[in-house]
Amino acid sequence: MPKVLISDKLSETAVNIFRERGVDVDYQPDLGKDKDRLLDVIGAYDGLAVRSATKATSKIIAAAKNLKVIGRAGIGVDNIDIPAATAAGVVVMNTPYGNAITTAEHAIAMMFSLVRQIPQASQSTHAGKWEKSAFMGAEVFGKTLGVIGCGNIGSIVADRGVGLKMRVIAFDPFLTEERAVEIGVEKVALEELLSRADIVTLHTPLTDQTRNVLGRDNLAKLKKGAYVVNCARGGLVDEEALKDALDEGRIAGAALDVFATEPATEHALFGHPKVVATPHLGASTMEAQENVAIQIAEQMADYLMRGAVSNSLNSPSVTAEEAPRLKPFIMLAEKLGAFAGQLTESGLKKIEVIYEGEVAALNTKPLTASAVAGVLKPMLEEVNVVNAPVLARERGVAVAETFSENAEIYDSIIRLRITSENQERSISGTVFAGAPRIVEIKGVEMEAGFYPHMLFTTNDDKPGFIGALGQTLGEAGVNIATFNLGRSAPGAQAIALIAVDEPVTEAVLEKVRALPHVTQAKSLSF
Repeated sequence: MPKVLISDKLSETAVNIFRERGVDVDYQPDLGKDKDRLLDVIGAYDGLAVRSATKATSKIIAAAKNLKVIGRAGIGVDNIDIPAATAAGVVVMNTPYGNAITTAEHAIAMMFSLVRQIPQASQSTHAGKWEKSAFMGAEVFGKTLGVIGCGNIGSIVADRGVGLKMRVIAFDPFLTEERAVEIGVEKVALEELLSRADIVTLHTPLTDQTRNVLGRDNLAKLKKGAYVVNCARGGLVDEEALKDALDEGRIAGAALDVFATEPATEHALFGHPKVVATPHLGASTMEAQENVAIQIAEQMADYLMRGAVSNSLNSPSVTAEEAPRLKPFIMLAEKLGAFAGQLTESGLKKIEVIYEGEVAALNTKPLTASAVAGVLKPMLEEVNVVNAPVLARERGVAVAETFSENAEIYDSIIRLRITSENQERSISGTVFAGAPRIVEIKGVEMEAGFYPHMLFTTNDDKPGFIGALGQTLGEAGVNIATFNLGRSAPGAQAIALIAVDEPVTEAVLEKVRALPHVTQAKSLSF
């Protein structure tokens, strides 16, 4: 009988579900706070169910010799060392949908608290002041609500905004026009959202692309007198720049449930008369806590008893027999997707995965899921190979598979074709000696591997480009590991794919883009 340790406070319903499904469960809700004791006992368990208090570090995972699965009752997995878990063969699961309504409702509540100054008025009234004229608020009726990130939670907030008779506009690179119409929002560019919105609410994960999405420059573009609501992730807003904007009167107020550093027991914005703050309460309702507890217990029990994988962040749905053969193709599909996703900056419409040769006869569902996850990952931190198709469908992105028994040169080829609102792009790859390789980009033949840090450029095929690019990178102290070139025809479009020893900074990218004949330059990471 498999044995699971619940080391954080979880609903008793979860305990009952484990037992009903034949799993021995040990409920110790305070154990996660005692790192040394957890280290001593973790080796006896097949599963570990946590919330946020338990830190499943590489040290804990290394000591967990029998551990097969870690389940997080909630979305965020910052407290779990996923690379360490993956290296140890431990599946990491979360529950990405259990608290969506609760978090969306908290954002709406924070919006009302902000525009009607409810916390300040409550404090004043409790003090017996009766300062009725001091707390003049504003209606949300007829106002423009700008939603940054219109995925699962953002679309619920948008729906509530429509119900309040607000004009709702949304910025989300993965939101199609069709999906926008379906949920009743107007899709706009970020700059237009900032200039039009009376209230801006954030509902995007924290990634390299979204960090400081409301930085100093974008805060300056906000409509004067606008309000900012952040119930998503700390780090999306430059808190120092936000304070300056509030102090200068350019922004009317801010409601924050999340902070760059948590727990936030001290903060420059605490006590500010224009700020409403709560201690990361977005998911804190009885309903949400019950939902995520039930979901994680069901998922972990199904995996331990039947081998079924749901909402895994590091493992595709693959049988034990399929795993050895599929593993290199799963890696190839994910990296092809990551390549395309990092280059896609407009709304996605379709992801097509084309299988040619021997790979077309395999179980391609996990391969397609891996490719879709790779495409979506740059903007959606909660995406994984299990929920990627669902997330794509929610955003109106079509996913298609095409099969051909024949591959012209290689035994197996995977081609990924991405259709966005602005363009269509393609990339193809194969597996060579067990490693994923690129063989074509945008119709240009190319033979290259995937490396942690890469620079992708497109340029007119003119003399002097390679030397100028090498000199620019050399002057910036960027060391080139490999340099791969391809072109569609002499003098036509050319592509360079360069592996470098460290990430290419935005400052260096600007210098590369300024070179003669360069049409695009992008830093990639794998």
